[in-house]
Amino acid sequence: MMSLPQSIKIVEVSPRDGLQNESQVIAVNDKVQLINDLRTAGVKHIEVTGFVSPKWVPQLADAQEVARQLAPDEDVVYSALTPNMKGFEAAMDSGIKEVAVFTAASETFNQKNINCSIEESFERFAPILEQAKQQNIKVRGYVSCVLGCPYEGDIDSEQVAAVSEKLFAMGCYEISLGDTIGVGTPLKAQRMFAQVAKRIPTNSLAVHFHDTYGQALANILACIQEGARIIDASVAGLGGCPYAPGASGNVSTEDVVYMLHGMDIKTGIDLDKLITAGQNISKVLGRSVNSKVANACRSSS
Repeated sequence: MMSLPQSIKIVEVSPRDGLQNESQVIAVNDKVQLINDLRTAGVKHIEVTGFVSPKWVPQLADAQEVARQLAPDEDVVYSALTPNMKGFEAAMDSGIKEVAVFTAASETFNQKNINCSIEESFERFAPILEQAKQQNIKVRGYVSCVLGCPYEGDIDSEQVAAVSEKLFAMGCYEISLGDTIGVGTPLKAQRMFAQVAKRIPTNSLAVHFHDTYGQALANILACIQEGARIIDASVAGLGGCPYAPGASGNVSTEDVVYMLHGMDIKTGIDLDKLITAGQNISKVLGRSVNSKVANACRSSS
């Protein structure tokens, strides 16, 4: 077993990936409060919204309003999803300093999700990456369905590596590897990560695991042992994907932070304040917190 890292970077995705699939309209003030609660907990990287078509993702129709209400904080990176130039330009107008683009390791999922092939998605991203470079804006790249697809089943890790390498070569400084439907298991996750790491430095790779089958924490640990140092997570386990039938929420940030702190790995995050952030947004949504750690702490208090 390789030595464990001293620290791990957590990328909090609940304001965008966590909320995008919610059917009820969530007020801008509640979204901004979630972001502020996360900042208070010490979260330094927050994906705050997505500049996407409100026709396809109504929950994110208020992206500009949310972005413009963000509290200035030099210690926090606010990022946003921008799938096309229109979204990128809107993000720039709103003062966003880091953006993300996304594609998939599955052709079928890509067609269902963004209505184009994988190769066509690269063509769409090219002008974004060009403009971002000129404006000194960092771009993150998401790759969906790295361990399985709801339409194609198992995905070859070599395909994941090839798509990831292309995004990295185009200028994405960080590549997030997403188990969109949460079907991965530890050895599969580890082997996939190792395959991608043959082409991209591990310090530029993030893991983004949904917890459909309760395997996310185990998969994360397996990838940490392989060199992963960046983890995407969503407070209260919020999340899902409208184009991935059966996908449950992301792994909860509370559970990830509890595990890492228990292994003496630093995150810079206050777990108690993080739990409060999850409880607050869960109250807004009218549901219980999807985090074993948060619920255990509540029942013992």
